[in-house]
Amino acid sequence: MEGLYLTFSLDNRDYAFEVRYLVEIVALPPITTIPGTASFLKGVINLRGKVIPALDVRLRFQMESMDYHDRTCALVVQLEDLIIALIVDKVNEVIRIPKDHIDPAPKIGDSEASRFIIATGRVGDDVKILVDLTKLLSDEESHAVRQTGALGT
Repeated sequence: MEGLYLTFSLDNRDYAFEVRYLVEIVALPPITTIPGTASFLKGVINLRGKVIPALDVRLRFQMESMDYHDRTCALVVQLEDLIIALIVDKVNEVIRIPKDHIDPAPKIGDSEASRFIIATGRVGDDVKILVDLTKLLSDEESHAVRQTGALGT
């Protein structure tokens, strides 16, 4: 599965992450909010009896909030022992990006969101922004999610 990436859209930009992290893609289920959590953590979802934290990737990337719609979905991913649902505007496709088409991400600005971007991938005339899912949560945030199922602010 090396070189395979799941592409998704946020704000009309294409992002991608390695398929090896993906557990499943689901239509966005109801979200139970948890008071006192970080703004990007929308709450938790119940996925076949398992409670999973739901993270809005748009908010984590410091983009403007947007109402969810029929294409909004949850990408259930596993990051080591942590399972989390990533809320994205829409899923596009699984693509192969050869190593020689991947370039280090240009350092543009100092926004916190830039720490999640590891590279760019050239696919035909398009460029996909490659995301390092392991950096979506800081060590402290990951620990809080593991301990309580919710992130504190």
